Amino acid sequence: MSDMVVVRKEGLYCVPGQFYIDPWRPVERAIITHAHADHARVGHGHYLSAESGVKVLQSRLGPVNIQGLAYGERINQNGVTVSLHPAGHVLGSAQVRMECGGEVWVASGDYKLESDPTCLPFEPVRCHTFITESTFGLPIYRWQPSQTVYDEINQWWRKNAAEGRTSVLFCYAFGKAQRILAGLDPEIGPIICHGAAQALTEVYRASGVVLPHTVMVGDVGDKAALKTAIVIAPPSAAGSSWMKRFGDYSDAFASGWMLLRGARRRRGVDRGFVLSDHADWPGLMRAIKATEAERVIVTHGSIPIMVRWLQQNGWQAGGFETEYGDDEAADAANDAVNEAVASAAGDDTAGAPHA
Repeated sequence: MSDMVVVRKEGLYCVPGQFYIDPWRPVERAIITHAHADHARVGHGHYLSAESGVKVLQSRLGPVNIQGLAYGERINQNGVTVSLHPAGHVLGSAQVRMECGGEVWVASGDYKLESDPTCLPFEPVRCHTFITESTFGLPIYRWQPSQTVYDEINQWWRKNAAEGRTSVLFCYAFGKAQRILAGLDPEIGPIICHGAAQALTEVYRASGVVLPHTVMVGDVGDKAALKTAIVIAPPSAAGSSWMKRFGDYSDAFASGWMLLRGARRRRGVDRGFVLSDHADWPGLMRAIKATEAERVIVTHGSIPIMVRWLQQNGWQAGGFETEYGDDEAADAANDAVNEAVASAAGDDTAGAPHA
């Protein structure tokens, strides 16, 4: 059987099913793994997503023609049996399972294996071919438990509040903001959300996700309360006039890229908290093994390095060039390679992969 999924100029294409997965150009039928902008774009004729992701997609794309599918429910698309399975990335994120002629392929979208109270956990799906992301596909990427990071954030916030200084935490408005909110201690002070984060937080609440009370800065009557508040804001808010209302503040950025010194320098923030909604290197390896796939196709991220490692360790492996990701990710990936080389020069075990 020829490949079930190939790359076309529009995106990843399921040949027998005649549909696309997260296409980057307008197509008639698109299956969307999740609502981040590089995976969910306007202009498609018909959208299919996990049921729990429909409200998020509608909030980001507007009135599109979208069908929601319950996790595990099977439908037939031109002879291909399709089902969606939790990816653990953000609310409504899904892996796409495709079965045709006894062959099973799974396209993972973006995923993480660590538990997250704001979305269902990653579900390993057995398949013959697994299409995996590789955003953090280098051995230097290893995450601490999220509770450890939450404790660090709360400690930082508590210290700032005691000193009468607002805490501003920059993070992506969809997924990361809500995950951080779930780990905050509301006893420390008010929790303020930038409008972009607040709108998506309300979508999460409407979907049944329990999060602490948040307000927008215009709702804070007592300006003195700002001195003990934590502010959740998207990166685009940095340096804007919106920030001036907080006076003296300490800022931080939460991202997996904060593991890298170069990324922290570029952000120019007081603190960097290493928290990612993508799998780290051990997580990627665990996920791949759990699928029992014989063949692995690597997409956006550290494709050549991860493909080579997989080939050296017994997998049939190759890569797909896609249009997912952004320039910041590319810059940070370059930093990662440089830091991995530097670490290996001082410690020959630094770059050794651990599955």
